[in-house]
Amino acid sequence: MGDWSAIGEETLIYTLGPVTIGQQVTISHRAHLCAGTHDYNQASMPLVKPPIVIGDQAWVCADAFVGPGVTVGEGAVVGARSVVTKNVEPWTVVAGNPARFLKRRALPAAS
Repeated sequence: MGDWSAIGEETLIYTLGPVTIGQQVTISHRAHLCAGTHDYNQASMPLVKPPIVIGDQAWVCADAFVGPGVTVGEGAVVGARSVVTKNVEPWTVVAGNPARFLKRRALPAAS
């Protein structure tokens, strides 16, 4: 977990696989990052542990779910209660179930 990052109350970070959280990241309350699943294509359903990466300056909003193997790019925003099962491009805003692209994120110029 990088500098100046925060994890909200009641957040679940299920670290079967590695979870990397960058700098200046906000993981809001009750978000769920799940770095584990099962290979249901095999009868034994073995555990698999794909990593999750949350890039610098990203925000995973309240109650959002980020699934195994997902990268949330730098500066991206995952809207509240979204379900993310595919990578989120840097500096984009996604929301919904399944999460879909809404718009680009642009920060105002510093004055």
